[in-house]
Amino acid sequence: MHSSDSTRSALIVGAGIAGLTTATALARRGWRVEVVEAGASGATAGWGLSLTGPSLRALDGLGLAGQCLAAGHGMSVITNVDVNGDTNLIELPRLIGDDRPAMAGIARPELHRILRTEALRLGTRIHYGLSVSALRQDGGRTRAELTDGTARAVDLLVGADGIRSGVRDLIGCVAPIRYHGQMVWRARVPRPGWADSIHTFAGESHQTGVVPISRSHAYVFLTENGVPSDVLPDAGLAARMADLLAPFTGRVAEVRPEVARSGSVIRRPVRTALVDASWSDGTTVVIGDAAHAPSPQMASGAALAIEDGLVLTQELDRYADIRAALGAFTDRRRERCSAVVRTSVAIARLEQERRHRDAYPLIDACHQRMAQPA
Repeated sequence: MHSSDSTRSALIVGAGIAGLTTATALARRGWRVEVVEAGASGATAGWGLSLTGPSLRALDGLGLAGQCLAAGHGMSVITNVDVNGDTNLIELPRLIGDDRPAMAGIARPELHRILRTEALRLGTRIHYGLSVSALRQDGGRTRAELTDGTARAVDLLVGADGIRSGVRDLIGCVAPIRYHGQMVWRARVPRPGWADSIHTFAGESHQTGVVPISRSHAYVFLTENGVPSDVLPDAGLAARMADLLAPFTGRVAEVRPEVARSGSVIRRPVRTALVDASWSDGTTVVIGDAAHAPSPQMASGAALAIEDGLVLTQELDRYADIRAALGAFTDRRRERCSAVVRTSVAIARLEQERRHRDAYPLIDACHQRMAQPA
């Protein structure tokens, strides 16, 4: 993508949450944007996620919060039930108005549809089944060799290609991927009538919970402690997850039959990654999980990714020199994103030590910290 006029050009690698948000934010500021995605069109990982207050605040800045709230399920409280049956409530800060929810559960395909539709409406070109194979700096621009044999010379290249980022490797950023001894299960189920907000339940060995993602559906998650990072056959996942839920009583027992019947169950390792040094090289930068991947305990990975797109665009507006803008972006984001990753790791450790009551204040404090401006 070579720009012959004064319009600045960007190539974004990855059509996930970070990539599509960045594409929309840049296109709104007049950039010529192209996105390449190694996966197939419409492919998303997982059934649902939580858009916390910072996510909604950033999406509201793009005019998309209303659509996400309409497609998902708004809520403002997390109800934690410990192993003794005692209840801990976390009141989440309402960042987009007292009359609107503090957060929303949403199906991943719905969120991707909303983000993709807006990016395309603004003129972004998206190519699936395509990625980058080589990068080099060339006269103040980035030249990218693509896997179809073509090349692009752009003013900015954004690596939004996830925790196993190929762009991160190509520019020499170091971010060890760490496994934390937990596997997270998720099953899409009909939403129970009582599940009007997030509910978590601590058990003797594992922890579980229910997250509403629409008027009709929710997902049940289960965090399995002290297990290797292995792969199980897809055909047996629903039955195995139901077995792991068997020790739980009460409301969990109510949803367990739905888990056993679910045709939508996934199991993923709890991993984190963090780039400690610069997130950029020349006019190439990594964002989202490629730069800072927290574990799911804080439900803040999407928030950080969405914020990245807006903050990056703000810094590019402030600086005429793209390298200076990328340096300012990293400086502005590093402490916030690092804190979320570190907190998520601490919570994972406390869960495995069965110290759930010690984890709840950490979760609350991190949500309050994230409520501060990005």
